[in-house]
Amino acid sequence: MSDKQTRMLDFLSQTSSWITAGELADRLGVTPRSVRSYVTAVKAAAHPLTVIESGTAGYRLNRDEFASFTAQHRSKPRETDADTPQQRLSSLVRRLTESPDGLDVYELAAENFVSDSTVEADLARVRLMLPDSGLTLVRHGSVVTLTGSETDRRRLLSRMFREESARGMIDLETIQREFTSGQAGADSLGAFKTDLIELLDGQGYFVNEYGINNVLLHVAIAIDRVTKHLSPAPAVAEPPSELASSLSGLITKHFDVRLGSGDLAYLAFLLTTRVITPGHDQPAETLIESYVRPEELAMMRAIVDRASREYLVDLDDDDFIVRLTLHVRNLINRAHDKSYSRNPLTRSIKTSYPLIYELAVYIASQLQRAEQIVINDDEIAYIAMHVGAHLEQQVRRVELVTCAIVCPNYYDMHVLLRERIERVLGDDLEVVAVITRSDVDWDALDADLVLTTIDPQLHTDGVIVIQPFLTQNDIDRIRQQASRVRRMRRRARLKDDLLQFFDESLFSRNFYAPDETAMITALGERMMARGIIDQSYVDGAIERELMSSTAFTDNLAVPHAMAMSAQQTSIAIVINDAPMDWGDNRVNVVALIAFSAAGRSTFQAVFDQFVEVFSDRLEVQRLIKRSVDFASFIDELVHVMDA
Repeated sequence: MSDKQTRMLDFLSQTSSWITAGELADRLGVTPRSVRSYVTAVKAAAHPLTVIESGTAGYRLNRDEFASFTAQHRSKPRETDADTPQQRLSSLVRRLTESPDGLDVYELAAENFVSDSTVEADLARVRLMLPDSGLTLVRHGSVVTLTGSETDRRRLLSRMFREESARGMIDLETIQREFTSGQAGADSLGAFKTDLIELLDGQGYFVNEYGINNVLLHVAIAIDRVTKHLSPAPAVAEPPSELASSLSGLITKHFDVRLGSGDLAYLAFLLTTRVITPGHDQPAETLIESYVRPEELAMMRAIVDRASREYLVDLDDDDFIVRLTLHVRNLINRAHDKSYSRNPLTRSIKTSYPLIYELAVYIASQLQRAEQIVINDDEIAYIAMHVGAHLEQQVRRVELVTCAIVCPNYYDMHVLLRERIERVLGDDLEVVAVITRSDVDWDALDADLVLTTIDPQLHTDGVIVIQPFLTQNDIDRIRQQASRVRRMRRRARLKDDLLQFFDESLFSRNFYAPDETAMITALGERMMARGIIDQSYVDGAIERELMSSTAFTDNLAVPHAMAMSAQQTSIAIVINDAPMDWGDNRVNVVALIAFSAAGRSTFQAVFDQFVEVFSDRLEVQRLIKRSVDFASFIDELVHVMDA
């Protein structure tokens, strides 16, 4: 299946609604006719399953049929014939890494039943993969040879496999079929993983489940190449002997293969830099004494302190800083080695927690400058996971909903009722009054909710009749109403806060630019004309964009600088009918945000909500269609936020 077809299925999987060919064409950057050809090709590949439903409203994924098709595709043995261009390229790279004497171009064409020019085109694609890989494609006459170290060959195979895999976590069954089918039973890689995690946990390590399958891919590649009597990988580090010995024993047990010291050293290096962190269940003081170097800790304290001041959050916690330091040490090693860890949660973190991701971008930018390295989006997302976990623990108590209890006095029934409510609903409610009379002045009750055991004589959403002995049904209804009150409060505040950042002079409809830099420059000039920012802010926004795309959803890009140098926090927004390329996405809405030191704390409260507004495809389509001018845009934005 081609990349465009895979991306089309990905877009369809993100919604249960119908999507027109035109919408898919905009998302993919192709014509509706191409979309229809992709649908036809997918249907043919999945026959007799109907994975895509077609109708007058467009296309929709049949999730049950698609799940069956995916399961069949995963369980089907890998074809030996290179039927598609991608399969042909994968097979070519695999053979080049396994052929020290090279391959003959004409023989390759004959074997694959393709023309010589097709093979030449495939070789050109291989060359495009090689920059920064440490490998070179050398040609003598009709023979092409891949030159470079064994370690670099394995990295290339690993990279190709990951790129061919669907977005998300690498599937062990697929690795098994690709690289270890000639070894142990079908479940040996999974069994090896189980034993490896148990071993690492027993040795006191944290295990990164999101990264371990990437290392298992390298284990499978090593086993595959050793059994084919290809060169072993050279040692890249001096691993702990206990870890190397343990790896050797597990690999022999599960695959009946003995790896050399170089392979074991390399795999141990991958584990220590991508998967494991020492100090499971150990306090910060012990970790500092045993694992953390003073200069590393001092650097991270300084970076975290700057991030805390810039983003007005409390990150001053020894345990958080120490564990982030341990993670960053491995990150720096990976960056120097250019062997980054993939993170299947990167997209969801950027979309669901943009402010936390932005804080992680700031920390990563400081690390880049300090260590002269490059940190990609996946690694930034891992930093965001550390930050998010810490902030989740530090989150302030939810603003409680006030309530008044009306329970006429009979022995101590009102006391028991209040105790029960506070015990079960204490995280939702604050009891501000208890009325024990039957003649109640209902209008005088000043609380968000009134919980009454008698007929209230008025029936509104804020008044709930409950039983004297609280039932589960009562509890559920109270929680639902408390949630509604909090939601209404939050939306009212968000609406008031958000609207203060927009101005009609900074609103544009169907304004296009050739690329991200040109769009940021154009919007920045408008802000400069109003005295909101200067050229340094525009330069900072472009620098920030080059570090990590600010397309937080499929529809919205929010370029900005990390400095808070604007005169006021403000948003210049563009809404376009047709999407433009922005990083790996295509967006209809671009919002250049200027941050000021005085306004940042206010904007933090609405930033996540602002991004969330543009994460719903149908709501965004409605907003784009109806926002014909600034006034209608504000009306529609308020509607979406209230929906």
